[in-house]
Amino acid sequence: MRIRPRQHLLDMWQALARHSFPEGLWAWDDTDGRSSVADAERLLCLLYPATEIPAFRLDHPDTTQLDVAKALRALGDTTDIPLRLIEVLGEFMERNRRGREPVFDGGHYFVPVDPTCELTEEQRDIDVVDSYSMSVSLCLAVLEFLKGCRSTTRRQSTLDRIDQLQSDTSVRLSAALVGLLRSFTVHVIDIASPEGRVLAGLLHEDGLSDRQVVERFQHRFGTLRATITESPGLDLPAEVRDELTNPNRLFECGWAWSVVRDAPEVAFKGPAFEAVPQPAGVASPLPNLHFTVVALDGIVDLMSERTLTRGLLDPEQHKLANALRLRWEITHQYWSALARFGQDRWPLAKIPWRTTSQQSDSAYFSLSVVSVLVHDMMRRRTTGHDLNNLIKVMERLNEHGRFTGKATSDGQEAGPHSPGVTLPLPGSEALGPAMAWVMSDFPTQLLKRAVQLCSLAQKTSEEEKLLRLAEETLDHVWSHRVEDGVGAGLWTGLPVTGLHTPVPAGRPSWSITERVAECMVAAHILYIQPPSHSRDLSGQAQEAISEAAHLLGREQEQYPAPRRATDQEKWMKRLEADLERAHRLVGEQAGTALALALDVLARLDTLARARGTDGKV
Repeated sequence: MRIRPRQHLLDMWQALARHSFPEGLWAWDDTDGRSSVADAERLLCLLYPATEIPAFRLDHPDTTQLDVAKALRALGDTTDIPLRLIEVLGEFMERNRRGREPVFDGGHYFVPVDPTCELTEEQRDIDVVDSYSMSVSLCLAVLEFLKGCRSTTRRQSTLDRIDQLQSDTSVRLSAALVGLLRSFTVHVIDIASPEGRVLAGLLHEDGLSDRQVVERFQHRFGTLRATITESPGLDLPAEVRDELTNPNRLFECGWAWSVVRDAPEVAFKGPAFEAVPQPAGVASPLPNLHFTVVALDGIVDLMSERTLTRGLLDPEQHKLANALRLRWEITHQYWSALARFGQDRWPLAKIPWRTTSQQSDSAYFSLSVVSVLVHDMMRRRTTGHDLNNLIKVMERLNEHGRFTGKATSDGQEAGPHSPGVTLPLPGSEALGPAMAWVMSDFPTQLLKRAVQLCSLAQKTSEEEKLLRLAEETLDHVWSHRVEDGVGAGLWTGLPVTGLHTPVPAGRPSWSITERVAECMVAAHILYIQPPSHSRDLSGQAQEAISEAAHLLGREQEQYPAPRRATDQEKWMKRLEADLERAHRLVGEQAGTALALALDVLARLDTLARARGTDGKV
């Protein structure tokens, strides 16, 4: 299936509007229970494309495009749409707070490890990093949306509602940033411990002892270790800092699933101070790959050019954002270096990746490391060697997911299966039965990373491989689209290995639907960029342009200039214009330049044959 982001997003919006506005009013549908994550995901399906893609803007009724208005006609006309969204966003803020304090509960997304147990209400109300990250992305989109709405209305009642929603959104954004700061952790590992054995196993090369592995680790991460130890802004416990100075210790960093146990409060001032909750942490201070990637995705939106240039953050939020940027940089450096550790073969190439704290392995964890590496490659220049290695890893992950239906390299039976996993949440047992988090977004994550990598492709062959992989993965994702009923056009939950409760058939999954929306936005960003450069095509285009320019010059020298305003003069002017355009495009669109040059050559040859001078000087 070809990736057509505009059409796929319009179809999704039409389905979402039909599902969420069955009788002209927004229906939250709490059949499975409440979850701030699910609420944010559903709204992001609308607001993320609306603020990332200019053609999908909804805040200026006069510029709303016809196909966009048609897709959302269940909300009303182009004037009604922004007003309806302001109402719904106000409901979201009200649903997801206690008093003035925003809440970031996992709700029904939490599941018990033991299916015979019931989770307590206190457990379902625990904040989760997914909600923090989704709220960062949503709040930034809402603030951007409200800026546009404010400039297009003079009605005082609407302006008052915009002011209130902007205030509530800013408070929620501050609370989400504080929650992300308090969920970051550094875990020091003794190589003799079970966690140390797992990490050493990832880094082992043939013939190396544990001592040599530790020495190479210290050499590779010495500077980063010093940065972590000496940065007062990280607020690490004293015992962690002391352990980091021990040269016989390994470490890892990233985000836990929630606020970590004994996390210090964040010094915070400003008008939202009293409304920003800082509850006691529950999560064990252990980095988790899934939640680390989720946090990084939200922080990417926080550091985007749009956020910085549009003035979406207040001064106190800028300070929080800078503190998160430090953690973002440290996490990127650590995981990207770990994935490429060694000389001959990347640890990332050893699929499946085995986690230290969970003591489990899965292709999902390999994909999580790929996601961090893609983030890192997109923000700094990468080499062709690294990109080629990463493409090979992603092709193997695609094979592991068996989206193509082909036999895998290890000879296992062909056919689709679920590489999704159910992750225990260490620390949750302090409040009741042990909890877990279900991760079923393997295909959508693979699709998004393949599309993002296309923008880094340095050769057309690399881009073709990644596009083919993305299209094959989209085929698999499309097979889980709801075909009938009120949720038709949205996506249902994907099956997950080890999940005791089956995924309800035909019921929309806002988690998967929102991930598909992210993939389509990434595809839009890819398509508006210049195509990848081909040296072979550039050389051919340059040669064709040179030959065409030479023959055109000879034509102009040997024959009288055509009289002005005649068809012959217009014909010659078009030749010159096409050749000039080919010359301008040869650096960015070599294929187009070649086609233009060949067309000019063909027309010159037609003229030569008509004169009977073809092939003559």
